[in-house]
Amino acid sequence: MSKPIAAFEPRPMKISVLTAALQELTPREQRDADPDLAIEEWLAFSREIGSPYIQLSAALHPSVSDVPAEAMLDPVANTLDLRAPFDATRADRVQAAMKETGVGLSDLGYFDNMLVADKAARQDKFDFMLRVFDAAVLLGTDAVCGFVGRNYDLEMDENLVMFEEVFIPLLQEAKARGLTYRVEQCPMPGWTVLDRWHNNIAYAPAPWIALHRICEKHGVGDQFRVHYDPSHSVLMGQDTRSMFQYLKDEGYAFLIDGFHVKGQVIDAKGVSGWGYGGQAFQRGDWIDGKPSADPADQANAWKKQTVLCEHELPGTAKHDPLAYLQNRTVDWLDHQLAARELLDIDPAEMVLVVEHEYPPARIQDRAALKPILEGSVAFTRAIDEAAAAMYALQHEVMAAQGIPIQGYGREAYRS
Repeated sequence: MSKPIAAFEPRPMKISVLTAALQELTPREQRDADPDLAIEEWLAFSREIGSPYIQLSAALHPSVSDVPAEAMLDPVANTLDLRAPFDATRADRVQAAMKETGVGLSDLGYFDNMLVADKAARQDKFDFMLRVFDAAVLLGTDAVCGFVGRNYDLEMDENLVMFEEVFIPLLQEAKARGLTYRVEQCPMPGWTVLDRWHNNIAYAPAPWIALHRICEKHGVGDQFRVHYDPSHSVLMGQDTRSMFQYLKDEGYAFLIDGFHVKGQVIDAKGVSGWGYGGQAFQRGDWIDGKPSADPADQANAWKKQTVLCEHELPGTAKHDPLAYLQNRTVDWLDHQLAARELLDIDPAEMVLVVEHEYPPARIQDRAALKPILEGSVAFTRAIDEAAAAMYALQHEVMAAQGIPIQGYGREAYRS
């Protein structure tokens, strides 16, 4: 009796790009006067670089932000300007631009500390996030990506209590609008000049599960999902395959609902000097034994991270198999294979959002940045298509005919 023959049908993922990659695509004096011009120009730029979707970045306007740009490692972008609420007229204009360019919207992103200690600042962020939620509904997307954050004045268990008190209501607002909140897992070590390292409590699989259980208790489990970024895993000495295996083993393979495509290249010398906790003192963010009042000095808090690593724009780091094995950079092919093999996902509905934070290439010039992003988007698409082909060939075509897969590949928990 002949064995069934499965068709070769690879399922690539959707490619998107975070608009913070080029903050000044539209000069400030133009976009402040005409806020939605920035979105129109980013949609056109996305088409030029070959990305069929954008992740639209929102942020508090620089005039009202509680964190000065000088204190940020990677300043955020308010491509979506919400000083005034986003209404149907604005949505019609943006949707017309999407139709004209053929570029879609993967989701919205607002990356801020939603558990910040100062109650007034926290309320401002909460109110702003509601504006982001409302804009998402008007623009027809079903997800918003952001952080949970941390109250630096509290220990971790106290932050869990605070999460239940102040973050659950935010998820209830998302539920009322039919939205999913995708949490990015960066630990944000440089968010504070204190010696706190994990400043976003949703930083790894075990914390995700603990937070999700709180969400389930309040009926918003379906609203809490993870927007996974492998650069943060490398920063914390983890590897993607083992993290995905952990989620599967614990019954939470459904939690990951999107990807930021950004790498991390570990500096072995920096790790030798300071370890994975980064530079612990004499960073320059404290002057004469107390926190500096100068935001430029406060940016030195990021040496907790930057002394041991540097962000990678996909495709810009050398191909280094030994570094992959040592978890010192991202193995993009294995990343995409592991996602298909271990997570509860439909690859064709998953979004890969290219996030550009490689410092030497963060050029705020459209003409100069265009070929850089174009190359990274092409690399991301190609590596995902290769993974889709390998998965379909091995796990569908060959499996249907009982043909074994050769070798072992990378295995979880061995790295």
